[in-house]
Amino acid sequence: MGVSTTSRIVSCLALAALTVAGCGNKAGDEKPSNGTASGAPIIIGLDEDSTGSGASYSTIAGKTIRLAIQDVNDKGGVLGRPLQLVVENDESDPTKVPAVLQKLASQGAKALFLQSGSAAILQAKSTLTQLGLPAIAPTGVTATLVQPPDNELIYMLANTTTDWAQVYCGAFKAANITKIGVLTDDTTTIAALDKALLPSLSCVQIVATEKGAANASDLSAQVARLKNANPDAILVTSVGGAFEVLAQNTLGSQMKGTKRFSLASIGNQPSSWKLAAPGALEGLIFMGSINTANPRTQELVKLLQTKYGKDYDITAYDAQAWDSVHVLKQAIEKAGGVDDSKKLNEAIQSIKGYPATFGQANFTLSFGADKHLGADGPCGLSLIEFGADNKPKGPWATFQPPCAKQVGGKQVWASCNSGCPPWRWGVSSACSRWPTTWSWWVRGSSTSRSGRTRWSAACAPPTWCSTRR
Repeated sequence: MGVSTTSRIVSCLALAALTVAGCGNKAGDEKPSNGTASGAPIIIGLDEDSTGSGASYSTIAGKTIRLAIQDVNDKGGVLGRPLQLVVENDESDPTKVPAVLQKLASQGAKALFLQSGSAAILQAKSTLTQLGLPAIAPTGVTATLVQPPDNELIYMLANTTTDWAQVYCGAFKAANITKIGVLTDDTTTIAALDKALLPSLSCVQIVATEKGAANASDLSAQVARLKNANPDAILVTSVGGAFEVLAQNTLGSQMKGTKRFSLASIGNQPSSWKLAAPGALEGLIFMGSINTANPRTQELVKLLQTKYGKDYDITAYDAQAWDSVHVLKQAIEKAGGVDDSKKLNEAIQSIKGYPATFGQANFTLSFGADKHLGADGPCGLSLIEFGADNKPKGPWATFQPPCAKQVGGKQVWASCNSGCPPWRWGVSSACSRWPTTWSWWVRGSSTSRSGRTRWSAACAPPTWCSTRR
């Protein structure tokens, strides 16, 4: 690729990034109306990065938070009262977070949505404790966000990087990948994510790690060094946007034929797909959370396409934002209002088995005093592969995360021809017949790998194992 061509592409990507941020800001100006609700408004605060390094995903989620609130208000609100949104922007800058949250509180916010970078949300935890306000991070994926200290008031929905590592390792094993190279951007958000994710990938050898500036115009030197390390596959970790497209263009050109994996970012940013070189995303596998077999996902797709046009592509950011609003709505109803923040926080913790709009069809969210991460098992994730048209074509055939279902108080795990999940083993189980071969495990009394037993039979969802030994 010549210098002039690269410059033109980067200029277009920069313009596109500004366009996305601009659209996000416009969406942010469209404050939800009271709809058919007529009571005193319940004020909810939104810390949304609409101009910083997290804008490429925060503005998507922010737009759907507004849509969900409008939908709630159009249906009578919460306890007859409309939800009213107040918005501030921390630009994913940890140093700005305390002032932003304090400003939202001063505007009367009784609960918060933290739609920003992981590093910024980490900084928010101590401020939430000081303010006494419960908060949900709709698209957060770093486990430390909801771990002590100062985690009493913060909640997440999606599977964390701990689950990601297990899924990546399952994928690498299934594809006979033993060595990977990592290409990462220099944002604080990705630095925090890499710190959590990469050490957990003990299933493979990381033979090289290369970093580029988020606003880089050329990554050919980094990719050349990765190629020289001779990895079996490349993992790109970035917030998406211009960096991710440039990375995939360069990898597609210089390392054609090498398997590529990425985070959720690229799969949730349709505006970036069309900016990639023709066919540059083909074969790329990303960590997705959208499964169109989920009936709740289908309903949200209809709503989004009615609002934004039939070509609108749903993302995990949309679904997680939608669920965040409805989880909070349910908590407010359980608490009987928002005047008692302690009662509201306890109400969030009382939510069990909420049917999620993302993940596989039976994926649910549950919270508790010691469970601030909503995801019930790994089936909130899917590995999705891009096709030749630079659009996701569907689940990667080589490997998919196992899914758990409660049966008689025990978790039953199923995985299609993928071997026993390394983080679950147990006693064998019986299952009724089904045309496709699946393998089943039940987490039971067996607590050592040497003691585990695997049982395979002709069975598959929706027929779940009904008896256990």
